[in-house]
Amino acid sequence: MGEYTSLFRELDDKLIAKSNNNRLESIRDAHNNERREGKEEHRIDTTDAMEDYLEVIYELIQKKGYATTVDIADYLHVSSPSVTKMVKRLDKMGYLVYEKYRGLQLTSDGISVAKNIHKRHDLLVEFLKMIGIDEDIANRDAEGIEHHLHSQTIEKLEEFIKNAKKRNGRSTTTK
Repeated sequence: MGEYTSLFRELDDKLIAKSNNNRLESIRDAHNNERREGKEEHRIDTTDAMEDYLEVIYELIQKKGYATTVDIADYLHVSSPSVTKMVKRLDKMGYLVYEKYRGLQLTSDGISVAKNIHKRHDLLVEFLKMIGIDEDIANRDAEGIEHHLHSQTIEKLEEFIKNAKKRNGRSTTTK
């Protein structure tokens, strides 16, 4: 009986090691694919932080009609110099137009990225709420996930939500 136990332990150890290796390979492959493919069309040269800034700027403009570096710093809980540095970078990349002491405006590319992230966030929150997650938690989780999903995943998630709403007799429109 003892030899069977050690045989099972050895087999179990090999399976765990293989599973861990597969997970590590999956992480490596995803990282390399993102770098090689530039993630999504809009992600060719943006980072998660850039997308967060663009999303915040978009939301502030929708809410107040404008966004200032002070507003962005307050909202993201970062220093004003950090905001200025990122805003200048986004300006140089063509996502917004920034004039010192005059505010900033998103370009069509900046609006496109911001709307895309906004849509992803809304879809994720809606899905998480559908499976019983509290809205506050769903919003927090969506913030962490929204930058990392492939466009095909988003399309399928949107399709799933629409189908679930149809089955439940609810509206099929999403934000």
